[in-house]
Order: sequence, then C-alpha cells, then structure tokens
Amino acid sequence: MKKNITLISFIMMFWFVISFITNILGPIIPDIIKNFSLSHLAMAGFIPTSFFLAYAIMSVPAGMLIDKIGDKKVLFIGFLMPFIGTLLFACVPCYEMLLASCFIIGLGMAMLQTVLNPLQRVAGGEENYAFIAEFAQFMFGIASFISPLVYIYLVKELTPGTYKKGNNLLIDMLARVTPPELPWVSLYWVFVALLLVMLVAVLFMRIPKVELSEDEKAGSKSSYLELFEKKTVWLFFLGIFCYVSTEQATANFMTTFLEKYHHIDPQLEGARTVSYFWGLMTVGCVVGMILLKLYDCRKVLLGSGVLSAVFLLLALFGSTTIAVVAFPAIGFCISVMYSIVFSLALNSVSKNHGSFAGILCSGIVGGAGGPLIVSAIADAVGLRAGMLFIMVFILYITGIGIWAKPLIDNKTVRLRELFQRSE
Repeated sequence: MKKNITLISFIMMFWFVISFITNILGPIIPDIIKNFSLSHLAMAGFIPTSFFLAYAIMSVPAGMLIDKIGDKKVLFIGFLMPFIGTLLFACVPCYEMLLASCFIIGLGMAMLQTVLNPLQRVAGGEENYAFIAEFAQFMFGIASFISPLVYIYLVKELTPGTYKKGNNLLIDMLARVTPPELPWVSLYWVFVALLLVMLVAVLFMRIPKVELSEDEKAGSKSSYLELFEKKTVWLFFLGIFCYVSTEQATANFMTTFLEKYHHIDPQLEGARTVSYFWGLMTVGCVVGMILLKLYDCRKVLLGSGVLSAVFLLLALFGSTTIAVVAFPAIGFCISVMYSIVFSLALNSVSKNHGSFAGILCSGIVGGAGGPLIVSAIADAVGLRAGMLFIMVFILYITGIGIWAKPLIDNKTVRLRELFQRSE
C-alpha cells in the first residue's frame, strides 16, 4: 500500500472533485428557476434528470471502453467531458445549455466512476479495499459539504452592490467572466479550473493495469438473462432506484421548499442547509459502520427508514426552525441505505455477482426519475405534496429490511468486543 500512496492520493482527489461538481444542483435550482424564468418546477427537474440519464446510458459502455482503450485514456476522457460541459455553460449561461452541460457532465462522471472503483482495489490492495472505499465515501461527503459553502461565498462576493473591485484577485478574475446578474455562474468557472487541473494530473500519473477478478467481471449475456428472470433482482434494482430518488429529490428541492414555505434565502440559509445535509450524511456513514458491526443490517435499515420518514414529515409540516434541522437530519438517516441495500442484494444470489452489480448500478437512474416525479406532482398540486411522495421511496426501502432473505448475514460482534478490537 505504501508504494501506491501517491496513486491513492490522486484517487481521493478525483472523488473530491467529482462530488464537488455533481452535488451542487440543490443550492442553485432556486437561482435557475428565477434567472431563467422557468414557469414549471418540472423544467428544473429536467436538470438532474439530464445528468442521471446520461449516467445510466454511459455506465455499461464505459466498461467496454476500458477494455478497448485502457484505464488512463478513459479516465482522461472522463474528466474531459465535464470540462467541456462546464466550460460551455460558463461561456453561454442559459437553460438549454445547462441541460446539455448536465448531460455531458453525466457522461463523463459515469466513465470516471467505472474506472475509479476497480482502480481503488488495485491501488490499496484487496486486503485494504474496504477501508479505501470508505475513505473515498468520506471524501465524497466532505466535498458535498464544502461546495454549497463555496457557492454562498461566491454569490455573496459577486452580487451587484456587494462586489468591490480590487479586494480579491480571484473574485476580480471571476467578475470579469461572470454576468453580474448571474453571480452563481462563477461556480462553473471554478469547476472549469478544477477539471483542468485534473486533466493535467491524469496526464502525469502512472496507472497500474487493473485485472478484474471473476466476481467483478460483467459476465455474459446469458448471466444477465438468468438474473432478469428473478423477481428478487428487480425488487433490489427498485430499491437502489428508490434510494437515489430519495437522496436527489431531497437535496435538489429542499432549498426551493424552504424559500417557498418559510421565506428562507436560498443563496444563504438554504444553501447552508444543503451543506449540512451532505455533511450529516458523511457523519451518518461513520455511525452506520459502527451499527453494522453490532446489529443485523436489516434492523439497521428498518431503523434508518423509520427515522427518515419521521424527519421527512417534520421537514414538510414543521415550523421553520424544525424544517432547517429536519432536512439535514434526513441525510444522516439515509446514509446507510445504499450500502445495505447493495450488500443485501449481492448476498441474496449465489452467482453472477458482477452482472448483478451492473444491474444495481443502473438503478442510479433514480436520480433522474425521482426529481422528475416530485417536480411533476409539485406543478400539479404543490411542492409540499410533491416532496411528500419521497415517503413512497423511503417506505419501499424500509420494506426491504422486512422481506430481504440474504444467503449470508453481516457479521456482528458484541459491544464489548467492538471496543476490545479497537484497542
């Protein structure tokens, strides 16, 4: 692991940048609606839909592309695509270009994740894979926490009437290329700069050849057909769909909800609430790791589902003070859902795990479907009713904790043993 510490550092940096860019949509959606005069919330819902639709489309072809041209070239193209997408929108900030930008960024991010997941195993060694994966998730969460805070800072500094030339060189540079009436677009110039650094980093880094184990390989057409015939496969696919729908619909519309029903400034307190949502999700991952050592994962899933439902109701029907606390608390509660549903799914079949993992990853298209469903209901009967539909996703995930019957249960220890091992 020591000789690959540089490669591991690069990978963690890549995950940070990926998260920093992809999880900013929530805070900026109120700006998008206002500045681009969107008459329907569904038009805003198309923005995350375009990103996740591209993600679903590119995931399988990206794996094929790796086999054909190699990891390094796919990694470079993976950063080149979002570089092009962010640059296009930064230069031509309009709704239509934002949709195209999100689609192009989604294509690149799918390629990046397809490369980085197996690369982590090679970089740290199989015996350290779990730790490296968890650390990558930690970096992902930290970046999601920071990006809304950067957005708050840039909007505050570049808003007409607040901006003062000569106080900050970086702000002055951004002011020259950002429309005064669209200060949030400056964030996309920051993305352009970060992605340019990533492209240069990929050019100079050395990437070892990644050899997939039999269990990680996608498998043949017959393996997919065999899996498609199993009801359990579709039920777990829907579980992943519902989780990503829950995560993205909550993160993307909470600022709009807080502005509409509680008159909270989306550029300040609203964006800060989104930041706390991702920050608490990171904390929840750490707490979840401890709970999964002590309890059956199905019980943990049930508990997280019930708490998520309670906090969703408090966020939607509580006072302003309660809402700004309850929304981030949802992030804390749902943090364990994805990993538990994924592990329960793989542990529920005896073979074709690589193919099944690919099917489950396709469930990430929930990031497109969930926000679109919520926005469509919101346009018809109101945003509160639209976000209440998230309860359907949560209840389905919670139900998995009841009906799942894995072939292998997660290993647990007594509380005393846990502390003894940590010592």
